[in-house]
Amino acid sequence: MAGSTDIDAEVLVCGGGMAGTVAAIAAARAGADTLLVERWGFLGGSATAAAVGQFVGWETEAGRQVIQGTAEEVVRRLERHGASGGHTRFTMSTGHAMDQVSYDPEALKLVLDEMAAEAGVRVLFHATIADVRASGQRIEAVSVQTKAGVLTIHPRVVIDASGDLDVLERAGATFLPLAADEAPQPATMMFRFGPIDFPRFDALSTAERQELARQGVESGALARAALHQSRIPGTHDGWFNISRVSLDATDPFALSAGEMEGRRQAFSAATFLRAHVPGCEDGRLVTLAAQLGIRESRRVQGDYLLTADDLRAQRRFPDAIAVAAYPMDIHPAKGAGLSFETLGGDRAYEIPFRCLIPKGFDNVLVAGRGISATHGAHASVRVMPTTMAIGQAAGTAAAMVVAGNAGTRAVSPGLLRERLRAADAFLTA
Repeated sequence: MAGSTDIDAEVLVCGGGMAGTVAAIAAARAGADTLLVERWGFLGGSATAAAVGQFVGWETEAGRQVIQGTAEEVVRRLERHGASGGHTRFTMSTGHAMDQVSYDPEALKLVLDEMAAEAGVRVLFHATIADVRASGQRIEAVSVQTKAGVLTIHPRVVIDASGDLDVLERAGATFLPLAADEAPQPATMMFRFGPIDFPRFDALSTAERQELARQGVESGALARAALHQSRIPGTHDGWFNISRVSLDATDPFALSAGEMEGRRQAFSAATFLRAHVPGCEDGRLVTLAAQLGIRESRRVQGDYLLTADDLRAQRRFPDAIAVAAYPMDIHPAKGAGLSFETLGGDRAYEIPFRCLIPKGFDNVLVAGRGISATHGAHASVRVMPTTMAIGQAAGTAAAMVVAGNAGTRAVSPGLLRERLRAADAFLTA
């Protein structure tokens, strides 16, 4: 691109959400010169900009923790900052037991800064993808718009952790279509509400919460039939996840309209909470998330397509790089309900490395919710503990590509798994 400044990087990570940040940390810890570019002025993505407020999906239904490694290190550091109470369990509006780690999104920004800096990651904030140059099976350059103009980065390996896979889209990658009866899961506008009298709020039974949520939906005050929130450690406030915005997150005008609709829904929901929900009478909407939380957009076509049947069958893979157990949790594009299929008991599933390799490219990996997975499998894979595990694998593999001076398909699955285990990753379902 004319007028740009050129720099080199061994590993370029595009997107500083939880998957991208962990990927960059893993690559840098493995010795690769790593550059992480992020459009916001902080790391964390959905965990911070979208203020989700909790990480869910660490354990099997029976309570065995299958997400460990760098993701667990994040939790321990949050605890040391007094910004998380660690692993706990709660009952969902569906009646299912769910594990969670609640956290303060502001403290998480600091934790991720610290981890990236300690690992030696070069971080470039306020940088948006402007152009991608691909030749043959390689991405040769990624240009980003910055405050100083366009910066063109020449990487040896690219990790697309942008969520919407903007880098691969501009490189001409192939994405997975939705079936005729499928639609992208809706987005959520998180909002902070408080103060809450938590003893009274927590004393509500599942049936009482369901009835209140039903009344909220029928009155038009709530878009989702739930009163789901995560308490902010050290406060009497909670982040509420009870809005629902259906949109194509890759359409800039639809995304803009969706942000406005999300704010409208959040204020409507806050008014309902104050008027009708025990423990919320003195509360108010304190803060809106800086952006919508996007559940689903592009999913790449990779060397292997992970399916819902793979999850149900607990299919084993010789190149497994992560284990997960979160249910197939589908928020419908229309309606206020939820489709929630648990794996059951102590069941978990494996994610093969091939899901991270886009067809047609040999120097690109995907980290995060856009890996090669069907709509049903994606409904489980998409949660942040799982994407952090995927990110750790992608970053470790990228450093191996750099060291071996070969393509992503030349990475030895056995050696990759060995290095992940050495970094406390959990690899066998």
